[in-house]
Amino acid sequence: MIPVQGVEDKRVAVLGLGRSGLSAARALRAGGADVLAWDDGAKGRELAEAEGFICVDLTKGLAFDGVDLLITSPGIPHLYPEPHRVIAAAYEAGVPVDNDIGLFFRSIGMADWAEMDTPPRVIAVTGSNGKSTTSALIAHILEENGTPVQLAGNIGRGVLDIEPPLDGEVIVLELSSYQTELARALTPDVAVFTNLSPDHLDRHGGMGGYFAAKRRLFSEGGPDRAVIGVDEAEGAYLAGQMSEGNGDSRLIRVSVGRKLSGSGWNVFARKGWLSEFRKGRQAGSIDLRGVSGLPGEHNHQNACCAYAAVRALGIAPKVVERAFHSFQGLPHRSQLVGERDGVRFVNDSKATNVDAAAKALKAFPKIRWICGGLEKEGGLNGLKDGFGSVVKAYVIGREAEAFALGLGDTPHEICTTMEVAVARAAKEAEAGEVVLLAPAAASFDQYDSFERRGEDFVAQVLRALQ
Repeated sequence: MIPVQGVEDKRVAVLGLGRSGLSAARALRAGGADVLAWDDGAKGRELAEAEGFICVDLTKGLAFDGVDLLITSPGIPHLYPEPHRVIAAAYEAGVPVDNDIGLFFRSIGMADWAEMDTPPRVIAVTGSNGKSTTSALIAHILEENGTPVQLAGNIGRGVLDIEPPLDGEVIVLELSSYQTELARALTPDVAVFTNLSPDHLDRHGGMGGYFAAKRRLFSEGGPDRAVIGVDEAEGAYLAGQMSEGNGDSRLIRVSVGRKLSGSGWNVFARKGWLSEFRKGRQAGSIDLRGVSGLPGEHNHQNACCAYAAVRALGIAPKVVERAFHSFQGLPHRSQLVGERDGVRFVNDSKATNVDAAAKALKAFPKIRWICGGLEKEGGLNGLKDGFGSVVKAYVIGREAEAFALGLGDTPHEICTTMEVAVARAAKEAEAGEVVLLAPAAASFDQYDSFERRGEDFVAQVLRALQ
């Protein structure tokens, strides 16, 4: 645990008692704070009370009298579509609002760091797609190099649940826009921006607010090194904001599909080859085509971002290449589940939006595509370029027929359930084809998370392979 610094004898309210909320409450208590806890759900309050926390209804009129700080969980809106009533009450009372990420960054520097040969460092990864894979890949490379590492944030453990870092240790954080938007402290050593595509727009008041939430990690975090994907206009803009000129080595630009020029530090992938250039000269290259855990252009972008992040720490290209080949990928993200008679079964349940699904469709030439679920704003327009690789689509979800309307002339079948979709796709697939779950939709019409959806796919595939 990382005890929160600067809260001794202060009264701190915690709103939302899920994983991050309870973790924050424990760390605040360990730092000497008087913690008041609240959750709109009885189950959350029961969990907190079981750990000895006092639950106080923060919706009541004078609840913020004497309160110095409010800590809120990431999923609770603090601005758009409208602030939660407890957060609105904190604003009215003049009480600062923060989250566990802000507490982490204000508390991570310990007094004993001055005695360490190499003080611990933090790599923070944000973006729309690829955050989890990039974060896990960075951690894997560091482990292969013998560097002590902890993985936390939106993946792995809560940021305040990690152990105080050791001499030379690196903490890798995956951070969502919900987390970066509100944190009052953001001070990573290396910050990574993978890409940007529309998501969570209601929560951020549109695309501009969504990008602004991501941008805070750089503009307010002031990282020593910034790794920025520049294939979208927002990334190119952010790179320009972070750079003092073309030769500024504090910025590493990343691209997939085009060669980056200039005298700066550039990492890009073209036709399956990763290349690193510094001051106009090639400094490293890796053939990604044979890396089984990182298939497709979207994973090549993840590889470029991870490569750049660890190169910023001085890790040798040969170490990175070796680690790429031993990386097994993450569950629900281009996860190879099994293979039979030349047919591969791949679980990409994390492809919950159109952009992520489009990248998954470009990763394989012949696809039996399992798709559908709770459709997001904008429909399937952004996917049409990927339909050419689809042999047939198998549509799941409670509104499968409505979802299928966006498939146009692409051959498809309404299956509704995962069981039917996998069985039909497995029966019809031929050698050289891939049965791919890349839903292009949220899971909440049938499952409580994309993980449960992916687990159902895996279970049905294993049954079909018996």
